[in-house]
Amino acid sequence: MNLLDDVITYVRRIIKSPLDSKISTNLIIDYINRFWVMDVDARMQVFDLKNKYSFITQPGVDQYNMPLYSVQVQPGGQSIASFPVYQGFIPPARIQGINVSWYTQRSEFFNLWPNYVQQQPTNAVGTGDPSTVYQINIPFGLGAQPPINQQPSNIIRGHVDITGIIASGSLIDPIVSPTFNTGVPTTSVWSSVFFTSTDAEGNNVVIADSGQFLSSNVNCGLLMIPGQAPFGNQGFGGNYSPTLNVINYVTGIAYVTFPVAIPQGQNISSQCYYYEPGLPRACLFYDNVITLRNPPDKQYLVEFDAYLSPAAFLSTGQALPFGYMAEYIARGAARKILSDTGDVEQFQFQEQFFKEQELLVWKRSQRQWTSTRTETIYSNSGHGQGSANGLYGGGAT
Repeated sequence: MNLLDDVITYVRRIIKSPLDSKISTNLIIDYINRFWVMDVDARMQVFDLKNKYSFITQPGVDQYNMPLYSVQVQPGGQSIASFPVYQGFIPPARIQGINVSWYTQRSEFFNLWPNYVQQQPTNAVGTGDPSTVYQINIPFGLGAQPPINQQPSNIIRGHVDITGIIASGSLIDPIVSPTFNTGVPTTSVWSSVFFTSTDAEGNNVVIADSGQFLSSNVNCGLLMIPGQAPFGNQGFGGNYSPTLNVINYVTGIAYVTFPVAIPQGQNISSQCYYYEPGLPRACLFYDNVITLRNPPDKQYLVEFDAYLSPAAFLSTGQALPFGYMAEYIARGAARKILSDTGDVEQFQFQEQFFKEQELLVWKRSQRQWTSTRTETIYSNSGHGQGSANGLYGGGAT
């Protein structure tokens, strides 16, 4: 049975357009995809879309974006742009199989895990020459290390959020390039390292890390000149290498050029966020970004509960993943068509049947939820590890 063909046929019955000459099959598939991808997850959370998201941490990297689908192309050539693979993440969060604290509010998270700014008032002094490349050693770095078994430094890295990844024109996350990508909005860049000084006229001169990384060494963050929204950040053109306009997050050594001459003898300062790497014990999910504290010192397995964002149906040869939703999807797609064509009478007549199917789909999910007893202070929560809140080593109170 080809359920997608059945859905298309049912859509045609509802809108009373049996012929392809009036509305093409490819256009109906587009409406089906738009309802399935953009509406279903917003209207209800279906139990069958509940899933698990897991990833392996990278040493020294504390922020991770929600993953994106690749661009999908429907029959007829219509493309469905990038959108998150998951609707969102929910607790419990587990790292190495142990429950950790879960936050969705930055205020609560950073009250316990503050981004304390470490400032060094003098790392270098100006030479008066605008072509000078200043080698700045951030003292919180670990210095030069052999290429084998390098340890992450204590310096937090800059980050580009999911909106910036999409705007960059690439699905590679994080952005890795030999040059600075100017397509990333300033509002999507979370800089963590700053180099500051003053020019001959008394103006601030600021260089920051960009959340983009050098393709020949992914531990080197590309430096930039911060600018105004929306696209004011400036790079240094093609002038990037492991020893030019980058910050090496492993060694803590930066190679900085400034857009103007720094007067001879003028102090050049550095600021950065600092955290001792280790086994993460808390997780913040905010702005589609996962932030871990402490930053990981090695590879760890991170797991969340999640709801999948439905993927598109790309061809008539593919069946729907859940047959019980076929009529609901057909009525939802037909509802969109009737709305767009202005057939108010037919739309109003069919609305009751659409709501009926939605209630039936919702009921199926509710049966799964109600099969689990609601926990009380007297029930056995089954968290394990002898802890009332499921945290390792919590003990009794």
